[in-house]
Amino acid sequence: MTIAFWCVLIAIFLPYVSTALAKGLSQGFTPRNNHDPRAYLGSVEGVARRANNAQLNGFEVTPAFAAAVIIAHMAGGAQQSLIDQLAIAFIISRILYTACYLADLAPVRSLMWFINMGLIISLFVVAA
Repeated sequence: MTIAFWCVLIAIFLPYVSTALAKGLSQGFTPRNNHDPRAYLGSVEGVARRANNAQLNGFEVTPAFAAAVIIAHMAGGAQQSLIDQLAIAFIISRILYTACYLADLAPVRSLMWFINMGLIISLFVVAA
């Protein structure tokens, strides 16, 4: 399995780190709240809410990243090392995106989002 494919696996699980942070950073999470975690996480505020938002964004962007990696592999137009480097950069940028979300650094977070999208586009472009 390639490094890029491992990055897809990492990307799949990164939102769950944000979920754990959202629950852990909230003041009132208890096992009782776990009966309806979506409703509970929808009611939290502050850093816990930002962690939940990062989680939701992670679930939104991961399918596009996975598709881009798979298509880049299948098209065969790029060297594997370049695909791997772009995939690693995506994972790093997602981690930075989440960190910026938690720290409430909205302008930097937005920049990281554009970098995420640019890396996904780059995977398509190098495959062409």
